[in-house]
Amino acid sequence: MIEHEIAKRCRVLLTAPAVQKTLKQLQAWDENTLQEQIEICEITAAPFHEQQRADFFLGKLQQIGLQEIHKDSAGNVLGSSACGNDGKLLIAAHLDTVFAQGTDTRVKRAEGRLHAPGLVDDSRGLAEVLAVARALQYSGIKTWRKVVFCGDVGEEGTGNLRGVRHIFQHTKGISGFVSLDGFMDPAAITYLGMGSKRYEATYTGPGGHSLYNFGRPSAVHAAGRAIAKIAELPSLPGTTFTVGTVKGGSAVNAIAAKAGMQIDLRGENPQNLSKLEQAVQKCLKSAAQDENSRWKSKSIQLKVEEIGSRPCGVQPADADIVVAAACATKAVGLTPRLEPPSSTDSNIPICLGIPAVTLDCGGKAGGTHSFSEWFLPRQSFLGPQRAFLLVLLLSGAEGIIPPLL
Repeated sequence: MIEHEIAKRCRVLLTAPAVQKTLKQLQAWDENTLQEQIEICEITAAPFHEQQRADFFLGKLQQIGLQEIHKDSAGNVLGSSACGNDGKLLIAAHLDTVFAQGTDTRVKRAEGRLHAPGLVDDSRGLAEVLAVARALQYSGIKTWRKVVFCGDVGEEGTGNLRGVRHIFQHTKGISGFVSLDGFMDPAAITYLGMGSKRYEATYTGPGGHSLYNFGRPSAVHAAGRAIAKIAELPSLPGTTFTVGTVKGGSAVNAIAAKAGMQIDLRGENPQNLSKLEQAVQKCLKSAAQDENSRWKSKSIQLKVEEIGSRPCGVQPADADIVVAAACATKAVGLTPRLEPPSSTDSNIPICLGIPAVTLDCGGKAGGTHSFSEWFLPRQSFLGPQRAFLLVLLLSGAEGIIPPLL
């Protein structure tokens, strides 16, 4: 659709009394949204350990009064609006965090800011999904498309987007997807998916005493050779690479029998990402060969296991869903900004050809993915207001505007 037509629909939407009333109510609910964000944060939820947080989120959907509330076989929590047909709009935030189980996630206040690991990513996103669900119920607006609200599992790290993968593999009729993620710039719109490949490489050998068995090849030395080779790889356009973790050896005076590393590769397009993969695989293999050659041996062995794979996702900047997100951003008084490719839940639908965007949440924040993560609830209601308007633009509002989806 032409951009000015979508902008016109947004203006019509803003004149509707039910919409104006609900936008004001979202601002009035700002403290409640913040309190739910805190409650969510204080329930630890490492990847594959989201059960307790999922139960909390499910209870909130029940309190709001959604329909078809359930937890699927992957652990995702979903609930739907009572109206809508001929297609679904899915709005989601992820339940998991990057932090291990047992991490102290109690929220502390200092100098006007709130501090806790995971307070932003994605506790804020989950709180805003609840706010939008509550707003749709409060508004009394009937949408043309069914709106499905979701807390999904496995977005972070080795979770490998497993929650959203499961939904799109087992749910028919999803015609649009909106992810709310806690990067905390309420004007930002992510519409491109950064693909990634993650590997665990392990070297094994005979090991031995550092003195009496000197001359045997070392698994640690082989891993070190591989890391050095990877570090010297040329940069391909739109790609990144890093050896994220390293482990191995048993004692300072032992020739290592085992050593390994985890490797993260990212790319904007599948061609360059594939070239990078091939180059890294070559580094890993030649490192084992070099260590064996150094000691005239064949005992160092290499095992490479894929531990993550996220598809690239490309859609035009003038796609209806992107233009609609920009119009919703302007409607709350902000200047929209299209972000470079990133790795979010939206990767999955975009690669399937389903319109999708990831929106940052409201408020100010910093230290994401660190133990010093912080949140400042300054005009944080702008996040759920923007998401609410985008939901109505995409799903349509009976008697006000038709659906874009």
